Parts: sequence; structure tokens; C-alpha cells
Amino acid sequence: MKKLILVRHAKSSWDNPFLDDHSRPLSARGYRDAPKMAQRLKRKAIIPDYMLVSDSIRTVSTARIFAQNLRVTESQIHYKTELYHASHFGILDVIKLVPNHVEKLCLVGHNPGFNDLLNFFGFELNNLPTCGVVIFEAELNSWNSISPKKVKFFDYDFPKNS
Repeated sequence: MKKLILVRHAKSSWDNPFLDDHSRPLSARGYRDAPKMAQRLKRKAIIPDYMLVSDSIRTVSTARIFAQNLRVTESQIHYKTELYHASHFGILDVIKLVPNHVEKLCLVGHNPGFNDLLNFFGFELNNLPTCGVVIFEAELNSWNSISPKKVKFFDYDFPKNS
């Protein structure tokens, strides 16, 4: 059974309101929440063997914190411009290109695309919070065949869920 782990980037900083959206860094809260959420995955023994990450500063920072805490190597992280504010269809297109040997796939990205993807898979959520994690199980031989019929909800967690 494959696992699809969706991680919305950690809280970003708005200290510089004129900074380009793509270049926004994490806030102090983001740097605090990301390792906490990664450790929760580690306690559940959910360690990705492949990560797809939007190339924005806040998603790259979030992914690197998760990778460090989960002992995921840099060679297992793949940065994708296509994930930056992608629609759920765009996200699915990227997932469908993942090699079949990958069992635990982690995506680090953005709303509203992640929210739309969650709803597409039947998990009703108005707003995936920053650094929120949703995990699905998927009965797949190939990531190319991912669809709502083959995916079922497994777990949901977020920083303020203590």
C-alpha cells in the first residue's frame, strides 16, 4: 500500500510586505512548527522515500526541515516549479510522473491547490492550515494510475492539534 503525504508549507513571514511571494521565507512560528510536525510523522514511522517540493523559499525551507528530521537525503528531494501554486490537476500531473518504486511520496506545496486536491480525493476540508499534514493510502501499481477511487484517507494532523 503506497502512501501520499501532503504537507502545506509552514507559516511564512510577512515582515517585508513588498517581497515577491515566491521569495517569502518562513516566520519564527514556521521554523518552530515544521520540526514538530516532522517529528510527529517520525513517531508514526511515516518516512517518505521521495519528496516533491514547490520551489518557493518557504516550501524549500519546510521540506529541508522535514528531511533533516526524517533523515531523508537531498537526493530524495525533487524541486518542481510546476508545484508553485499549482491547481489540483497540475499537482496530479506531477504525481503521475513519480517512479513506480516509490512507496511513500511526500509533497510540500501550497493552498488552494492542496485543498482542492484533498476535496478531489474526498477529504472535505475548508483550509489546510500551514504545516498541516494529510496522508492518504493508495492501492496503486503505478503513480500514473492515481485517482479518487484508489485513494483513501489515512491521517490528518496540524500544529495546533495537541
